[in-house]
Amino acid sequence: MQPDNQSISRRSIVLINTGDGKGKSSAAFGVMVRAWARGWKVGVVQFVKSGKWKTGERKLAEQLQIEWHTLGDGFTWESKDLDKTAEVGRHAWAKAKQMLESDNFQLLILDELTYAINYNWIDVEEVTAAIKSRGKNTNVIITGRNASDQLISIADTVTEMLNVKHAYDQGVKARKGIEY
Repeated sequence: MQPDNQSISRRSIVLINTGDGKGKSSAAFGVMVRAWARGWKVGVVQFVKSGKWKTGERKLAEQLQIEWHTLGDGFTWESKDLDKTAEVGRHAWAKAKQMLESDNFQLLILDELTYAINYNWIDVEEVTAAIKSRGKNTNVIITGRNASDQLISIADTVTEMLNVKHAYDQGVKARKGIEY
């Protein structure tokens, strides 16, 4: 336990937004805007989403000149070639790893990274090692369902989003401005 009125000063922190509920990426992009407003250099790598959808947060990031890489090829259940999907995921990881090592970013969002790990496109040990040895000023936010124990063990903050009720379950399709 920490003594009263003292805090640990860290070089940077790792946050994870996981769980079955809505809002993992949205919460990360809220921090993206906060960090940008503080003058931070921010980068985003998306592991699953493809460039097919022009999301609101991506449009905002372009206006703010945030470095943004949408490198996935879409939802895995829509994939016609899972080997290609895995290759695309590995390419996204190579970009993310380069950004982690550069120490050019004060915030790096690895959106839906957990899927690339859980589908065995990339090795969790390699990911945790790269995050641990990241640039000293690079804070990291990881999003996606089912964050592994290895990821959770290196995180400073883990938030689990719980799905209590979702409009999609009632037949309501994704809405521009709400989901994308």
